[in-house]
Amino acid sequence: MKVKRSFPSVFLAVLIGIILGLNGMAFAGNAKVSPESVDILSKVSNAMVDVVDAIKPSVVSISTSHKVKMKQMGHNPFDDPMFKKFFGDDFSKQFQQPQERDQVGLGSGVIVASDGYIVTNNHVIRDADEITVTLYDKREFPGKVIGTDPKTDIAVIKIEATDLPALEWGDSDSLKVGETVIAVGIPYGLDHTVTSGIVSAKGRANVKIAEYEDFIQTDCAINPGNSGGPLVNVKGELVGINTAIFSVSGGYQGIGFAIPSNMAQSVLESLMKEGKVIRGWLGVTIQPLTDELVKQFHLYDKSGILISDVVEGSPAESAGLKRGDVILKYDGKNVDSPLNLRNMVAATKPGTSVAVTVLRDGKKVTKTVKIGELPAAQMEVAGTMDNALAGTHVQDITPEIRKSLEIPDRLKGVVVTDVEDENGLQRGDVIMEINRQKVTSVEEYSAAASQISKDDEILLLIYRNGSVIYITVSTGQ
Repeated sequence: MKVKRSFPSVFLAVLIGIILGLNGMAFAGNAKVSPESVDILSKVSNAMVDVVDAIKPSVVSISTSHKVKMKQMGHNPFDDPMFKKFFGDDFSKQFQQPQERDQVGLGSGVIVASDGYIVTNNHVIRDADEITVTLYDKREFPGKVIGTDPKTDIAVIKIEATDLPALEWGDSDSLKVGETVIAVGIPYGLDHTVTSGIVSAKGRANVKIAEYEDFIQTDCAINPGNSGGPLVNVKGELVGINTAIFSVSGGYQGIGFAIPSNMAQSVLESLMKEGKVIRGWLGVTIQPLTDELVKQFHLYDKSGILISDVVEGSPAESAGLKRGDVILKYDGKNVDSPLNLRNMVAATKPGTSVAVTVLRDGKKVTKTVKIGELPAAQMEVAGTMDNALAGTHVQDITPEIRKSLEIPDRLKGVVVTDVEDENGLQRGDVIMEINRQKVTSVEEYSAAASQISKDDEILLLIYRNGSVIYITVSTGQ
């Protein structure tokens, strides 16, 4: 049987429900946080404040200016003799476009020595005509470039100041995924912005940011302007240099990359002592193991990397390493990829004796290798000539580069690793000819390019994205 309810009775029931609900909310609002929880969270919060207070004075703002030549937009109609006849020669000048303008940039840096040495990213100060460093206490100093290393995107600058608060170096190798880290920088000009997060991953490579990549991935909020700033651990130690973000929008999306402090410190010391970065050299061609190679070489799994060739007269040959050996360990550390080994060898000081463990004919063999210096032929060179190729960085094609860029074996040339000024070339292009003259090494590239005058247009034969094409470059591009 259906029971009919009057409107007043329904309204009264709803009203009672609302009152009970409000009473429940009042009861919930009276809930107290336990003293234990407050104590724990307060200690964590105060500890974070202590770390931040200790590191902020070591972080600097780096502003740069660079004069850029302006393109002239066609013929100025006010240069017509008719206008000059009636209005005078000076009339057209007010309509002329400026010949050049100042391009400004902003980034971050970290003080690593009390006498004014600062580490930042190479891309922060690249091409800068003037560098201004602003300290935490608002003092400003002109910055002088001590050295740069485009291969790792590290730069060292110096200011004439003393008794500065230098940040202590930490051991980036000891970082663990999930560990708390803090980033400080100048995003969007907002000085000494602090963000925190965790280490999301280590050993990130193939990010296409630098040539030597071993990035720390973090979820600290990092935005444009953070570049060159420090990534620190909970001890307040420098464990990384914030370098780049992965972003579709251009802003923070939870993925940031930092250069490990051990790599940055090694580059710093080399630049300060030698004026350049000296890298170690083993002298082997290597490749990752595949299922097919594991089967052919009768291996147990894909642990290690395969030596496909040994350079004649190299440290590897002198130590007795052979083609077909599988490198398992380098200096006691596991080798899990070609890039992993390349970074470790490069960071080894030439002349150092290192134990290299290989798998040969099913048995582990350890060889002692005296690491050499990476030959100049395998080092990157930048065009010093005064023409359209000035500022174009090139390098000989190594087996690793050929494989990573998928360059056919038949193609000879030099690979473009960086382009400082827009001239039509792109990073990863292979220059095969300059003005119909074949180029197969950096020496041939330098010889051909240095003969070209400043205003000459240059015809290049290049390999790009699977195609061989001709392009022209000129100083007017």
